[in-house]
Amino acid sequence: MLHKITAEARASASSILAANETVMRGLGEMHLRTVLEKMSSQYKLDLDTRPPSIPYRETIAAKAEGHSATEADGRRPVRRGVLKSGATPRGSGFEFVDSVKGGAIPNQFIPSVEKGVRSVLDTGYIAGFPLQDVRVIVYDGKSHPVDSKDVAFMSAGRKAFLDALAKARPVVLEPIVNVDIIAPETKMGDIAGELSGHPGRIKGSDTPRPGTVQISAQAPLSELEHFPARLKSLTAGHGRTAWNSGALRAGAAQLQRSSSPLTAGRTKTELRHALLQPRPRYAPARVRHGFTCDTSDWRFQ
Repeated sequence: MLHKITAEARASASSILAANETVMRGLGEMHLRTVLEKMSSQYKLDLDTRPPSIPYRETIAAKAEGHSATEADGRRPVRRGVLKSGATPRGSGFEFVDSVKGGAIPNQFIPSVEKGVRSVLDTGYIAGFPLQDVRVIVYDGKSHPVDSKDVAFMSAGRKAFLDALAKARPVVLEPIVNVDIIAPETKMGDIAGELSGHPGRIKGSDTPRPGTVQISAQAPLSELEHFPARLKSLTAGHGRTAWNSGALRAGAAQLQRSSSPLTAGRTKTELRHALLQPRPRYAPARVRHGFTCDTSDWRFQ
């Protein structure tokens, strides 16, 4: 039904499984509001909407070693697995390396160790965001003739990886977007001041035609929720903006668990909720904006 309605209204809807959300895109807020009102009046379908979530990620900034131990006979701990973790180049994803020698961990249990390690990737370590750009090397361990089972080694891999993450300086990565702005040349100073307050960085500017300036900048996606509305206000509706995905970089100090009151003493669920909360800068306006030129996004679940 949703796709039928959006097709009739020349809008679009797509699902993002990682965030458990559906995104509706249109030509502007008025366009999307009309679509939602049509759903309510014609199909009796009322939707709860909110601004799109910010796709934060997590990674580590140092190498570390992790251990796991379980009780083998009720008297002494038996080391199940030992692994090393380290960061990889940004965007390289996850890498699992088997460096076990001498059969310390039987070959049939190595996939179970990897499964346990991978179970941590989706939930992360700091605030529940997906973990990426990490290399895990399993190089030692110990088996037991009685309790050596797949589930035991899967649990050992998970515990050892969590132990390594705690020592590897985990950080939250935030998405940086490339912003292209076309506006009257007389508004250059106002727009530059607006970007610097988000905070943004101007990469360059050009004059495509007399009286018009084109600005190229970068800014954190989390800081740009109300920027399209502010640009419209600053330029009296003559400014246009286009966004496209940039890189991921370590977030500001308040995003990191070890250095800010924002994350200190909170559970993973509380941290994720705090980071995903909209950060209104120009109250009381609540503007749901677009991530591409002249479009708007609303997400609902």
